[in-house]
Amino acid sequence: MQKLPEDYEAVLPKLYMLHSGEESKGMESYLVMKRIIDILFSALGLLFLLPLFAVVAVLIKLEDPKGKVFFRQMRVGKDEKLFPMYKFRSMVSNAEELKESLMAYNEVSGAMFKIKNDPRITRIGRFMRKTSIDELPQLWNVLMGHMSLVGPRPPLVEEVEQYTEYDKQRLMVTPGCTGYWQVNARNSVGFDEMVQLDLTYIHMRSTMLDLKIIVKTGLMLLGSKNAY
Repeated sequence: MQKLPEDYEAVLPKLYMLHSGEESKGMESYLVMKRIIDILFSALGLLFLLPLFAVVAVLIKLEDPKGKVFFRQMRVGKDEKLFPMYKFRSMVSNAEELKESLMAYNEVSGAMFKIKNDPRITRIGRFMRKTSIDELPQLWNVLMGHMSLVGPRPPLVEEVEQYTEYDKQRLMVTPGCTGYWQVNARNSVGFDEMVQLDLTYIHMRSTMLDLKIIVKTGLMLLGSKNAY
């Protein structure tokens, strides 16, 4: 795991005093450029990935004909506003009903739920998660402005209910498909460390950093072993 920046502990107290509407000098132009990049990348991505979407849809239906192709789930976005996030369905159709019985096996501390060998995941779903193909429908969320290509991952409503005011700082910005946490640690750290990485990104964010994260994400997907 890559170490946190040496100054992150000095950065975080300052972030606690910020509000999402208080943008620093140059932030407005950065946000405009960020939105332009989001629109271009998401629109082109959806266009060129349509054939892949069709193949994935067929494979999902072949394994589990009863379930839907897309999984729609309410997530918490910027300023705690709710939005519907889309993924390819990678679990059995009754996955949410089975979640409660699996809570004792949660392998991540804090306000998150993850199991490395989750029995609810289908065969095609396991492949999609390993390659992150299941996340591709989120390009629609990016195009609609619910999400950005880069930013903190959007949490579940029940996860935010466990947040402290300090944790809620990660909701000051538009959530992303990938981010500083994913390329530096992904599933190898707990909730508190994830929050620290997200807040460090909020302080450091720039167009160049976003592009670096996008490139690094692409490289990681070619050989990822800890996507679950």
